[in-house]
Amino acid sequence: MPPAPAYAVLAAAFRTRNPICVRRWLAVLGSRTPTVRQNALEVLPDAALPPRFYSSIVPRGFVIGSPRLCHSSASEEDSPDVRVGEVLRVLKSCAADADLGKDLRQFADEMDEDVVLKVLQKQRSNWQVALLFFNWAAGLPSHEHGPRTYTEMLDILGRMKKVRIMRQLFDEIPEQRCGLVVTNRMFAVLLNRYAGAHKVQEAIEIFYKRKDYGFEVDLVGFQILLMSLCRYKHVEEAEALFLQKKDEFPPVIKSWNIILNGWCVKGSLADAKRVWNEIIVSKLKPDLFTYGTFINALTKAGKLSTAVKLFTSMWEKGINPDVAICNCIIDQLCFKKKIPEALKIFGEMNDRGCQADVATYNTLIKHFCKIRRTEKVYELLDDMEKKGCSPNNMTYTYILKTTEKPRDVMNLIQRMEESGCRLDSDTYNLILNLYVSMKYEKGVQQVWEEMERNGSGPDQRSFTIMVHGLHSQGQLDQALQYYTTMKSRGMTPEPRTRILVKAIHMKKDGPETEDRSASMTGKNLKLDRRSGLFHVRK
Repeated sequence: MPPAPAYAVLAAAFRTRNPICVRRWLAVLGSRTPTVRQNALEVLPDAALPPRFYSSIVPRGFVIGSPRLCHSSASEEDSPDVRVGEVLRVLKSCAADADLGKDLRQFADEMDEDVVLKVLQKQRSNWQVALLFFNWAAGLPSHEHGPRTYTEMLDILGRMKKVRIMRQLFDEIPEQRCGLVVTNRMFAVLLNRYAGAHKVQEAIEIFYKRKDYGFEVDLVGFQILLMSLCRYKHVEEAEALFLQKKDEFPPVIKSWNIILNGWCVKGSLADAKRVWNEIIVSKLKPDLFTYGTFINALTKAGKLSTAVKLFTSMWEKGINPDVAICNCIIDQLCFKKKIPEALKIFGEMNDRGCQADVATYNTLIKHFCKIRRTEKVYELLDDMEKKGCSPNNMTYTYILKTTEKPRDVMNLIQRMEESGCRLDSDTYNLILNLYVSMKYEKGVQQVWEEMERNGSGPDQRSFTIMVHGLHSQGQLDQALQYYTTMKSRGMTPEPRTRILVKAIHMKKDGPETEDRSASMTGKNLKLDRRSGLFHVRK
Protein backbone atom coordinates (compact mmCIF):
# COMPACT_ATOMS: atom_id res chain seq x y z
CA MET A 1 0.00 0.00 0.00
CA PRO A 2 1.28 3.55 -0.70
CA PRO A 3 2.54 5.53 2.29
CA ALA A 4 -0.04 7.62 4.16
CA PRO A 5 0.65 11.00 2.43
CA ALA A 6 0.59 9.46 -1.03
CA TYR A 7 -2.55 7.52 -0.19
CA ALA A 8 -4.27 10.69 0.99
CA VAL A 9 -3.35 12.54 -2.22
CA LEU A 10 -4.51 9.66 -4.37
CA ALA A 11 -7.83 9.40 -2.52
CA ALA A 12 -8.29 13.14 -2.99
CA ALA A 13 -7.58 12.76 -6.69
CA PHE A 14 -10.35 10.19 -6.95
CA ARG A 15 -12.75 12.48 -5.13
CA THR A 16 -12.15 15.15 -7.77
CA ARG A 17 -13.73 12.78 -10.31
CA ASN A 18 -11.06 14.00 -12.75
CA PRO A 19 -9.82 11.02 -14.80
CA ILE A 20 -6.66 12.81 -15.95
CA CYS A 21 -5.75 13.74 -12.39
CA VAL A 22 -6.27 10.16 -11.21
CA ARG A 23 -4.21 8.72 -14.07
CA ARG A 24 -1.30 11.04 -13.30
CA TRP A 25 -1.24 10.06 -9.62
CA LEU A 26 -1.49 6.39 -10.51
CA ALA A 27 1.57 6.86 -12.71
CA VAL A 28 3.47 8.53 -9.86
CA LEU A 29 2.53 5.90 -7.31
CA GLY A 30 3.17 3.16 -9.85
CA SER A 31 6.84 4.18 -9.97
CA ARG A 32 7.19 2.92 -6.39
CA THR A 33 7.84 -0.77 -5.96
CA PRO A 34 5.23 -2.10 -3.53
CA THR A 35 5.94 -4.87 -1.09
CA VAL A 36 2.81 -6.72 -2.16
CA ARG A 37 1.15 -6.33 -5.59
CA GLN A 38 -2.39 -5.23 -4.89
CA ASN A 39 -5.40 -4.51 -7.00
CA ALA A 40 -6.20 -0.80 -7.33
CA LEU A 41 -9.68 -1.29 -5.96
CA GLU A 42 -8.28 -2.94 -2.83
CA VAL A 43 -5.77 -0.10 -2.32
CA LEU A 44 -8.47 2.61 -2.41
CA PRO A 45 -11.30 1.43 -0.15
CA ASP A 46 -12.20 4.96 0.99
CA ALA A 47 -12.53 6.60 -2.43
CA ALA A 48 -16.28 5.92 -2.20
CA LEU A 49 -16.95 5.93 -5.94
CA PRO A 50 -19.10 3.47 -7.88
CA PRO A 51 -17.38 0.45 -9.52
CA ARG A 52 -18.02 1.83 -12.99
CA PHE A 53 -15.91 4.91 -12.20
CA TYR A 54 -13.01 2.66 -11.23
CA SER A 55 -13.34 0.68 -14.43
CA SER A 56 -13.17 3.89 -16.48
CA ILE A 57 -9.94 4.91 -14.74
CA VAL A 58 -8.16 1.68 -13.82
CA PRO A 59 -8.23 -0.93 -16.62
CA ARG A 60 -9.15 -4.43 -15.53
CA GLY A 61 -6.15 -6.53 -14.62
CA PHE A 62 -3.82 -3.59 -13.87
CA VAL A 63 -2.29 -3.28 -10.43
CA ILE A 64 -0.48 -0.44 -8.71
CA GLY A 65 3.25 -0.83 -9.23
CA SER A 66 2.80 -2.90 -12.38
CA PRO A 67 5.03 -1.85 -15.30
CA ARG A 68 1.99 -2.25 -17.53
CA LEU A 69 0.10 0.40 -15.60
CA CYS A 70 3.09 2.75 -15.34
CA HIS A 71 3.83 2.63 -19.04
CA SER A 72 0.17 2.94 -19.92
CA SER A 73 -0.31 5.95 -17.68
CA ALA A 74 2.74 7.74 -19.03
CA SER A 75 1.72 7.22 -22.65
CA GLU A 76 -1.92 8.09 -22.02
CA GLU A 77 -0.93 11.74 -21.54
CA ASP A 78 -0.46 11.94 -25.32
CA SER A 79 -3.21 9.51 -26.38
CA PRO A 80 -6.12 10.69 -28.56
CA ASP A 81 -8.66 9.93 -25.81
CA VAL A 82 -6.80 12.17 -23.37
CA ARG A 83 -6.68 15.00 -25.92
CA VAL A 84 -10.40 14.53 -26.58
CA GLY A 85 -11.10 14.76 -22.87
CA GLU A 86 -9.07 17.96 -22.55
CA VAL A 87 -10.88 19.56 -25.51
CA LEU A 88 -14.27 18.56 -24.11
CA ARG A 89 -13.47 20.21 -20.79
CA VAL A 90 -12.70 23.47 -22.60
CA LEU A 91 -15.89 23.23 -24.67
CA LYS A 92 -17.98 22.53 -21.59
CA SER A 93 -16.90 25.81 -20.03
CA CYS A 94 -17.71 27.86 -23.15
CA ALA A 95 -21.00 29.55 -23.98
CA ALA A 96 -22.64 28.91 -27.36
CA ASP A 97 -21.50 32.29 -28.69
CA ALA A 98 -17.92 32.07 -27.40
CA ASP A 99 -14.75 32.57 -29.40
CA LEU A 100 -12.98 29.23 -29.17
CA GLY A 101 -9.77 30.28 -30.89
CA LYS A 102 -8.03 31.48 -27.75
CA ASP A 103 -9.08 28.60 -25.49
CA LEU A 104 -8.34 25.86 -28.04
CA ARG A 105 -5.08 27.31 -29.38
CA GLN A 106 -3.07 24.90 -27.24
CA PHE A 107 -4.56 21.93 -29.16
CA ALA A 108 -4.01 23.30 -32.67
CA ASP A 109 -1.00 21.10 -33.49
CA GLU A 110 -2.65 17.94 -32.11
CA MET A 111 -5.80 17.92 -34.24
CA ASP A 112 -6.42 15.04 -36.61
CA GLU A 113 -9.61 13.53 -38.02
CA ASP A 114 -9.91 10.92 -35.25
CA VAL A 115 -9.74 13.53 -32.49
CA VAL A 116 -12.15 15.90 -34.25
CA LEU A 117 -14.58 13.07 -34.94
CA LYS A 118 -14.62 11.90 -31.32
CA VAL A 119 -15.19 15.42 -30.03
CA LEU A 120 -18.09 15.92 -32.46
CA GLN A 121 -19.63 12.58 -31.48
CA LYS A 122 -19.61 13.67 -27.86
CA GLN A 123 -21.29 16.96 -28.74
CA ARG A 124 -24.22 15.51 -30.69
CA SER A 125 -26.76 17.14 -28.42
CA ASN A 126 -25.02 20.53 -28.47
CA TRP A 127 -25.01 21.49 -32.15
CA GLN A 128 -23.90 25.10 -31.62
CA VAL A 129 -20.71 24.19 -29.78
CA ALA A 130 -20.13 21.29 -32.21
CA LEU A 131 -20.33 23.68 -35.17
CA LEU A 132 -18.06 26.23 -33.48
CA PHE A 133 -15.48 23.52 -32.88
CA PHE A 134 -15.88 22.16 -36.43
CA ASN A 135 -15.31 25.61 -37.94
CA TRP A 136 -12.36 26.26 -35.65
CA ALA A 137 -10.72 22.98 -36.72
CA ALA A 138 -11.43 23.77 -40.39
CA GLY A 139 -9.43 26.98 -40.06
CA LEU A 140 -6.28 25.25 -38.80
CA PRO A 141 -3.46 25.25 -41.38
CA SER A 142 -2.44 21.72 -40.31
CA HIS A 143 -5.90 20.12 -40.57
CA GLU A 144 -8.43 19.40 -43.31
CA HIS A 145 -11.78 17.79 -42.57
CA GLY A 146 -12.29 14.34 -44.04
CA PRO A 147 -15.48 12.48 -45.01
CA ARG A 148 -16.16 11.19 -41.49
CA THR A 149 -16.05 14.58 -39.78
CA TYR A 150 -18.09 16.28 -42.49
CA THR A 151 -20.72 13.53 -42.37
CA GLU A 152 -20.86 13.64 -38.57
CA MET A 153 -21.32 17.42 -38.52
CA LEU A 154 -24.05 17.25 -41.18
CA ASP A 155 -25.80 14.53 -39.18
CA ILE A 156 -25.63 16.58 -35.97
CA LEU A 157 -27.21 19.59 -37.68
CA GLY A 158 -29.88 17.50 -39.36
CA ARG A 159 -30.67 15.69 -36.12
CA MET A 160 -31.32 19.05 -34.45
CA LYS A 161 -33.52 20.09 -37.43
CA LYS A 162 -31.04 22.77 -38.55
CA VAL A 163 -31.46 21.75 -42.20
CA ARG A 164 -30.72 25.19 -43.63
CA ILE A 165 -27.32 25.27 -41.93
CA MET A 166 -26.81 21.61 -42.86
CA ARG A 167 -27.38 22.37 -46.55
CA GLN A 168 -25.18 25.46 -46.36
CA LEU A 169 -22.33 23.39 -44.91
CA PHE A 170 -22.76 20.76 -47.63
CA ASP A 171 -22.80 23.35 -50.43
CA GLU A 172 -19.69 25.04 -49.02
CA ILE A 173 -17.52 21.93 -49.23
CA PRO A 174 -14.52 23.10 -51.30
CA GLU A 175 -14.80 21.94 -54.90
CA GLN A 176 -11.29 20.50 -54.91
CA ARG A 177 -12.20 18.42 -51.83
CA CYS A 178 -15.55 17.04 -53.02
CA GLY A 179 -14.06 13.91 -54.57
CA LEU A 180 -12.41 13.03 -51.25
CA VAL A 181 -15.11 14.15 -48.83
CA VAL A 182 -18.52 13.45 -50.40
CA THR A 183 -19.56 9.80 -50.02
CA ASN A 184 -22.60 7.57 -50.39
CA ARG A 185 -22.99 7.61 -46.62
CA MET A 186 -23.09 11.41 -46.65
CA PHE A 187 -25.93 11.36 -49.15
CA ALA A 188 -27.78 8.77 -47.05
CA VAL A 189 -27.47 11.05 -44.01
CA LEU A 190 -28.75 14.05 -45.97
CA LEU A 191 -31.73 12.08 -47.30
CA ASN A 192 -32.61 10.83 -43.85
CA ARG A 193 -32.34 14.23 -42.20
CA TYR A 194 -34.35 16.03 -44.88
CA ALA A 195 -37.09 13.43 -44.54
CA GLY A 196 -36.94 13.78 -40.76
CA ALA A 197 -37.46 17.53 -41.14
CA HIS A 198 -40.41 16.81 -43.49
CA LYS A 199 -38.64 18.40 -46.46
CA VAL A 200 -39.77 15.87 -49.04
CA GLN A 201 -38.95 17.87 -52.16
CA GLU A 202 -35.51 18.73 -50.83
CA ALA A 203 -34.85 15.04 -50.11
CA ILE A 204 -35.75 14.12 -53.70
CA GLU A 205 -33.61 16.98 -54.99
CA ILE A 206 -30.56 15.88 -52.99
CA PHE A 207 -30.99 12.32 -54.30
CA TYR A 208 -30.69 13.49 -57.91
CA LYS A 209 -27.83 15.81 -56.97
CA ARG A 210 -25.71 12.66 -56.65
CA LYS A 211 -25.00 13.02 -60.37
CA ASP A 212 -23.18 16.31 -59.80
CA TYR A 213 -20.70 14.52 -57.52
CA GLY A 214 -20.00 11.55 -59.77
CA PHE A 215 -22.36 9.05 -58.14
CA GLU A 216 -24.88 6.91 -59.98
CA VAL A 217 -28.58 7.54 -59.47
CA ASP A 218 -29.18 3.84 -58.96
CA LEU A 219 -31.78 1.51 -57.46
CA VAL A 220 -29.98 1.20 -54.12
CA GLY A 221 -29.92 4.96 -53.65
CA PHE A 222 -33.57 5.17 -54.69
CA GLN A 223 -34.52 2.57 -52.10
CA ILE A 224 -32.67 4.56 -49.42
CA LEU A 225 -34.75 7.59 -50.43
CA LEU A 226 -37.97 5.55 -50.17
CA MET A 227 -36.96 4.19 -46.75
CA SER A 228 -36.14 7.67 -45.46
CA LEU A 229 -39.49 9.05 -46.59
CA CYS A 230 -41.42 6.10 -45.14
CA ARG A 231 -39.52 6.24 -41.88
CA TYR A 232 -40.91 9.71 -41.21
CA LYS A 233 -44.49 8.87 -42.30
CA HIS A 234 -44.29 10.31 -45.84
CA VAL A 235 -45.55 7.01 -47.23
CA GLU A 236 -48.06 8.47 -49.67
CA GLU A 237 -45.35 10.59 -51.30
CA ALA A 238 -42.96 7.61 -51.31
CA GLU A 239 -45.50 5.34 -53.05
CA ALA A 240 -46.37 8.03 -55.60
CA LEU A 241 -42.66 8.50 -56.37
CA PHE A 242 -42.17 4.71 -56.54
CA LEU A 243 -44.97 4.29 -59.10
CA GLN A 244 -43.93 7.38 -61.05
CA LYS A 245 -40.34 6.11 -61.42
CA LYS A 246 -41.12 2.42 -62.11
CA ASP A 247 -39.68 2.69 -65.62
CA GLU A 248 -36.47 4.22 -64.27
CA PHE A 249 -36.21 1.90 -61.27
CA PRO A 250 -37.71 -1.62 -61.70
CA PRO A 251 -40.37 -2.41 -59.05
CA VAL A 252 -38.50 -5.29 -57.38
CA ILE A 253 -39.84 -7.02 -54.25
CA LYS A 254 -37.52 -5.06 -51.93
CA SER A 255 -38.98 -1.76 -53.13
CA TRP A 256 -42.51 -3.10 -52.64
CA ASN A 257 -41.53 -4.24 -49.15
CA ILE A 258 -40.40 -0.71 -48.27
CA ILE A 259 -43.79 0.72 -49.27
CA LEU A 260 -45.67 -2.10 -47.51
CA ASN A 261 -43.66 -1.56 -44.35
CA GLY A 262 -44.26 2.19 -44.56
CA TRP A 263 -48.03 1.75 -44.52
CA CYS A 264 -47.75 -0.79 -41.72
CA VAL A 265 -45.64 1.54 -39.58
CA LYS A 266 -48.09 4.36 -40.25
CA GLY A 267 -50.89 2.09 -39.05
CA SER A 268 -52.99 2.01 -42.22
CA LEU A 269 -54.09 -1.62 -42.51
CA ALA A 270 -56.33 -0.83 -45.51
CA ASP A 271 -53.38 0.48 -47.51
CA ALA A 272 -51.20 -2.40 -46.31
CA LYS A 273 -53.81 -4.89 -47.57
CA ARG A 274 -54.00 -3.04 -50.89
CA VAL A 275 -50.22 -3.22 -51.37
CA TRP A 276 -50.18 -6.89 -50.26
CA ASN A 277 -52.83 -7.75 -52.86
CA GLU A 278 -50.89 -5.89 -55.56
CA ILE A 279 -47.80 -7.94 -54.72
CA ILE A 280 -49.76 -11.21 -54.81
CA VAL A 281 -51.30 -10.53 -58.24
CA SER A 282 -47.97 -9.42 -59.67
CA LYS A 283 -45.29 -11.77 -60.96
CA LEU A 284 -43.20 -11.10 -57.88
CA LYS A 285 -42.96 -13.72 -55.13
CA PRO A 286 -43.34 -12.47 -51.54
CA ASP A 287 -40.26 -13.16 -49.44
CA LEU A 288 -39.87 -13.59 -45.68
CA PHE A 289 -39.76 -9.83 -45.15
CA THR A 290 -43.05 -9.41 -47.04
CA TYR A 291 -44.75 -12.05 -44.89
CA GLY A 292 -43.24 -10.70 -41.71
CA THR A 293 -44.26 -7.13 -42.46
CA PHE A 294 -47.86 -8.02 -43.26
CA ILE A 295 -48.20 -10.39 -40.27
CA ASN A 296 -46.90 -7.59 -38.07
CA ALA A 297 -49.50 -5.19 -39.52
CA LEU A 298 -52.29 -7.69 -38.89
CA THR A 299 -51.27 -8.29 -35.28
CA LYS A 300 -50.97 -4.57 -34.53
CA ALA A 301 -54.45 -4.03 -35.97
CA GLY A 302 -55.83 -6.69 -33.61
CA LYS A 303 -56.28 -9.31 -36.34
CA LEU A 304 -54.39 -11.98 -34.39
CA SER A 305 -56.38 -14.95 -35.68
CA THR A 306 -55.78 -13.86 -39.30
CA ALA A 307 -52.09 -13.39 -38.56
CA VAL A 308 -51.83 -16.87 -37.00
CA LYS A 309 -53.56 -18.39 -40.07
CA LEU A 310 -51.08 -16.66 -42.39
CA PHE A 311 -48.25 -17.81 -40.10
CA THR A 312 -49.51 -21.42 -40.31
CA SER A 313 -49.94 -21.21 -44.10
CA MET A 314 -46.24 -20.45 -44.45
CA TRP A 315 -45.41 -23.91 -43.09
CA GLU A 316 -47.91 -25.46 -45.48
CA LYS A 317 -46.26 -23.71 -48.43
CA GLY A 318 -42.80 -24.84 -47.33
CA ILE A 319 -41.78 -21.34 -46.24
CA ASN A 320 -40.09 -21.50 -42.85
CA PRO A 321 -40.87 -18.43 -40.73
CA ASP A 322 -37.76 -16.73 -39.41
CA VAL A 323 -37.19 -15.64 -35.84
CA ALA A 324 -38.60 -12.14 -36.49
CA ILE A 325 -41.97 -13.56 -37.57
CA CYS A 326 -42.05 -15.97 -34.61
CA ASN A 327 -41.26 -13.07 -32.30
CA CYS A 328 -44.14 -11.06 -33.73
CA ILE A 329 -46.63 -13.87 -33.08
CA ILE A 330 -45.23 -14.52 -29.58
CA ASP A 331 -45.46 -10.83 -28.73
CA GLN A 332 -49.10 -10.53 -29.73
CA LEU A 333 -50.07 -13.76 -27.98
CA CYS A 334 -48.52 -12.37 -24.80
CA PHE A 335 -50.29 -9.06 -25.35
CA LYS A 336 -53.60 -10.91 -25.57
CA LYS A 337 -52.61 -12.70 -22.32
CA LYS A 338 -52.29 -16.00 -24.17
CA ILE A 339 -48.94 -16.67 -22.51
CA PRO A 340 -49.20 -20.52 -22.57
CA GLU A 341 -49.62 -20.42 -26.37
CA ALA A 342 -46.70 -18.03 -26.64
CA LEU A 343 -44.49 -20.28 -24.52
CA LYS A 344 -45.52 -23.24 -26.70
CA ILE A 345 -44.27 -21.51 -29.86
CA PHE A 346 -41.15 -20.45 -27.94
CA GLY A 347 -40.51 -24.08 -27.04
CA GLU A 348 -41.12 -25.32 -30.61
CA MET A 349 -38.82 -22.82 -32.29
CA ASN A 350 -35.67 -24.90 -31.82
CA ASP A 351 -37.39 -28.04 -33.16
CA ARG A 352 -38.26 -26.16 -36.35
CA GLY A 353 -34.74 -24.85 -36.87
CA CYS A 354 -35.49 -21.35 -35.64
CA GLN A 355 -33.12 -20.33 -32.84
CA ALA A 356 -34.55 -17.87 -30.33
CA ASP A 357 -32.65 -14.57 -30.27
CA VAL A 358 -32.41 -11.67 -27.85
CA ALA A 359 -35.64 -10.16 -29.26
CA THR A 360 -37.50 -13.40 -28.46
CA TYR A 361 -36.35 -13.30 -24.85
CA ASN A 362 -37.03 -9.57 -24.65
CA THR A 363 -40.60 -10.12 -25.79
CA LEU A 364 -41.26 -12.64 -23.03
CA ILE A 365 -39.35 -10.65 -20.41
CA LYS A 366 -41.33 -7.51 -21.31
CA HIS A 367 -44.66 -9.20 -20.71
CA PHE A 368 -43.57 -11.03 -17.57
CA CYS A 369 -42.36 -7.67 -16.22
CA LYS A 370 -45.79 -6.18 -16.89
CA ILE A 371 -47.50 -8.86 -14.80
CA ARG A 372 -44.77 -8.68 -12.13
CA ARG A 373 -43.60 -12.27 -12.55
CA THR A 374 -40.14 -11.36 -11.30
CA GLU A 375 -38.96 -14.93 -10.74
CA LYS A 376 -39.83 -15.87 -14.34
CA VAL A 377 -38.05 -12.74 -15.61
CA TYR A 378 -34.78 -13.69 -13.94
CA GLU A 379 -35.23 -17.30 -15.00
CA LEU A 380 -35.37 -16.17 -18.64
CA LEU A 381 -32.44 -13.82 -18.08
CA ASP A 382 -30.35 -16.67 -16.66
CA ASP A 383 -31.44 -18.98 -19.50
CA MET A 384 -30.45 -16.59 -22.27
CA GLU A 385 -27.02 -15.99 -20.72
CA LYS A 386 -26.54 -19.75 -20.32
CA LYS A 387 -27.31 -20.27 -24.04
CA GLY A 388 -24.90 -17.54 -25.12
CA CYS A 389 -27.62 -15.07 -26.05
CA SER A 390 -26.33 -11.82 -24.59
CA PRO A 391 -28.94 -9.46 -23.08
CA ASN A 392 -29.01 -5.97 -24.58
CA ASN A 393 -30.06 -2.54 -23.36
CA MET A 394 -33.70 -3.26 -24.10
CA THR A 395 -33.60 -6.38 -21.92
CA TYR A 396 -32.42 -4.39 -18.95
CA THR A 397 -34.73 -1.47 -19.76
CA TYR A 398 -37.78 -3.65 -19.22
CA ILE A 399 -36.39 -4.94 -15.92
CA LEU A 400 -35.24 -1.48 -14.75
CA LYS A 401 -38.77 -0.16 -15.13
CA THR A 402 -39.91 -2.62 -12.46
CA THR A 403 -37.36 -1.46 -9.87
CA GLU A 404 -38.52 0.46 -6.82
CA LYS A 405 -35.29 1.14 -4.90
CA PRO A 406 -31.91 2.67 -5.85
CA ARG A 407 -30.15 -0.50 -4.71
CA ASP A 408 -32.14 -2.58 -7.25
CA VAL A 409 -31.14 -0.14 -9.99
CA MET A 410 -27.47 -0.32 -9.04
CA ASN A 411 -27.52 -4.13 -8.95
CA LEU A 412 -28.94 -4.24 -12.47
CA ILE A 413 -26.38 -1.72 -13.72
CA GLN A 414 -23.63 -3.93 -12.28
CA ARG A 415 -25.10 -6.99 -14.02
CA MET A 416 -25.27 -5.05 -17.29
CA GLU A 417 -21.59 -4.24 -17.06
CA GLU A 418 -20.66 -7.80 -16.19
CA SER A 419 -22.51 -9.04 -19.28
CA GLY A 420 -20.65 -6.53 -21.48
CA CYS A 421 -23.75 -4.40 -22.14
CA ARG A 422 -22.89 -0.71 -22.45
CA LEU A 423 -25.38 1.93 -21.40
CA ASP A 424 -26.78 4.11 -24.20
CA SER A 425 -28.52 7.47 -23.99
CA ASP A 426 -31.98 5.87 -23.62
CA THR A 427 -30.82 3.76 -20.69
CA TYR A 428 -29.07 6.70 -19.04
CA ASN A 429 -32.24 8.78 -19.31
CA LEU A 430 -34.33 5.94 -17.89
CA ILE A 431 -31.97 5.59 -14.92
CA LEU A 432 -31.97 9.38 -14.49
CA ASN A 433 -35.77 9.39 -14.44
CA LEU A 434 -35.84 6.54 -11.91
CA TYR A 435 -33.40 8.28 -9.60
CA VAL A 436 -35.32 11.57 -9.87
CA SER A 437 -38.60 9.83 -9.02
CA MET A 438 -36.86 8.02 -6.13
CA LYS A 439 -35.37 11.36 -4.94
CA TYR A 440 -31.92 9.79 -4.98
CA GLU A 441 -29.85 12.95 -5.49
CA LYS A 442 -26.45 11.26 -5.41
CA GLY A 443 -27.50 8.89 -8.18
CA VAL A 444 -28.86 11.76 -10.27
CA GLN A 445 -25.54 13.58 -9.99
CA GLN A 446 -23.52 10.48 -10.90
CA VAL A 447 -25.64 9.70 -13.96
CA TRP A 448 -25.51 13.34 -15.15
CA GLU A 449 -21.73 13.51 -14.78
CA GLU A 450 -21.22 10.18 -16.52
CA MET A 451 -23.40 11.22 -19.47
CA GLU A 452 -21.27 14.33 -19.87
CA ARG A 453 -18.08 12.32 -19.56
CA ASN A 454 -18.83 9.74 -22.23
CA GLY A 455 -20.86 11.87 -24.65
CA SER A 456 -24.21 10.09 -24.18
CA GLY A 457 -25.83 13.36 -23.18
CA PRO A 458 -27.29 15.13 -21.42
CA ASP A 459 -29.75 15.65 -24.27
CA GLN A 460 -33.14 17.29 -24.54
CA ARG A 461 -34.82 14.36 -22.80
CA SER A 462 -32.38 14.57 -19.88
CA PHE A 463 -33.14 18.25 -19.30
CA THR A 464 -36.89 17.59 -19.65
CA ILE A 465 -36.69 14.88 -16.99
CA MET A 466 -34.87 17.23 -14.63
CA VAL A 467 -37.22 20.19 -15.21
CA HIS A 468 -40.39 18.16 -14.63
CA GLY A 469 -38.88 16.09 -11.82
CA LEU A 470 -37.59 19.08 -9.88
CA HIS A 471 -40.91 20.87 -10.38
CA SER A 472 -42.80 17.90 -8.94
CA GLN A 473 -40.52 18.07 -5.90
CA GLY A 474 -41.10 21.80 -5.42
CA GLN A 475 -37.55 22.83 -6.43
CA LEU A 476 -38.66 25.56 -8.81
CA ASP A 477 -35.43 27.57 -9.00
CA GLN A 478 -33.39 24.50 -9.93
CA ALA A 479 -35.99 23.49 -12.51
CA LEU A 480 -35.64 26.90 -14.13
CA GLN A 481 -31.84 26.60 -14.14
CA TYR A 482 -32.02 23.35 -16.10
CA TYR A 483 -34.57 24.88 -18.49
CA THR A 484 -32.33 27.90 -19.08
CA THR A 485 -29.30 25.69 -19.75
CA MET A 486 -31.31 23.54 -22.17
CA LYS A 487 -32.35 26.63 -24.14
CA SER A 488 -28.80 28.02 -24.12
CA ARG A 489 -27.59 24.81 -25.77
CA GLY A 490 -29.99 25.23 -28.68
CA MET A 491 -32.39 22.49 -27.60
CA THR A 492 -36.09 22.94 -28.31
CA PRO A 493 -38.27 22.32 -25.24
CA GLU A 494 -41.40 20.21 -25.57
CA PRO A 495 -44.70 22.14 -25.51
CA ARG A 496 -45.57 20.64 -22.12
CA THR A 497 -42.25 21.91 -20.75
CA ARG A 498 -42.89 25.42 -22.07
CA ILE A 499 -46.31 25.41 -20.40
CA LEU A 500 -44.81 24.16 -17.15
CA VAL A 501 -42.09 26.84 -17.11
CA LYS A 502 -44.61 29.56 -17.84
CA ALA A 503 -46.68 28.31 -14.91
CA ILE A 504 -43.58 28.38 -12.67
CA HIS A 505 -42.89 32.00 -13.62
CA MET A 506 -46.49 32.95 -12.98
CA LYS A 507 -46.38 31.27 -9.59
CA LYS A 508 -43.11 32.98 -8.65
CA ASP A 509 -43.56 36.43 -10.18
CA GLY A 510 -47.24 36.93 -10.89
CA PRO A 511 -49.57 36.38 -13.87
CA GLU A 512 -48.07 39.19 -15.97
CA THR A 513 -44.69 37.44 -16.23
CA GLU A 514 -44.00 35.63 -19.48
CA ASP A 515 -41.50 32.85 -20.18
CA ARG A 516 -38.40 35.01 -19.99
CA SER A 517 -36.12 32.08 -20.77
CA ALA A 518 -37.06 32.30 -24.44
CA SER A 519 -35.30 35.63 -24.84
CA MET A 520 -32.20 34.84 -22.80
CA THR A 521 -28.87 35.21 -24.54
CA GLY A 522 -25.29 34.59 -23.61
CA LYS A 523 -25.00 38.18 -22.41
CA ASN A 524 -27.32 37.73 -19.42
CA LEU A 525 -26.34 34.16 -18.55
CA LYS A 526 -23.56 33.12 -16.22
CA LEU A 527 -22.07 29.63 -16.47
CA ASP A 528 -21.52 27.70 -13.25
CA ARG A 529 -18.40 25.74 -14.23
CA ARG A 530 -18.90 23.20 -11.48
CA SER A 531 -22.48 22.20 -12.26
CA GLY A 532 -22.44 23.03 -15.99
CA LEU A 533 -25.71 24.96 -15.56
CA PHE A 534 -26.46 28.55 -16.54
CA HIS A 535 -27.75 31.05 -14.00
CA VAL A 536 -29.48 34.30 -14.85
CA ARG A 537 -27.53 37.42 -13.94
CA LYS A 538 -29.63 39.67 -11.76
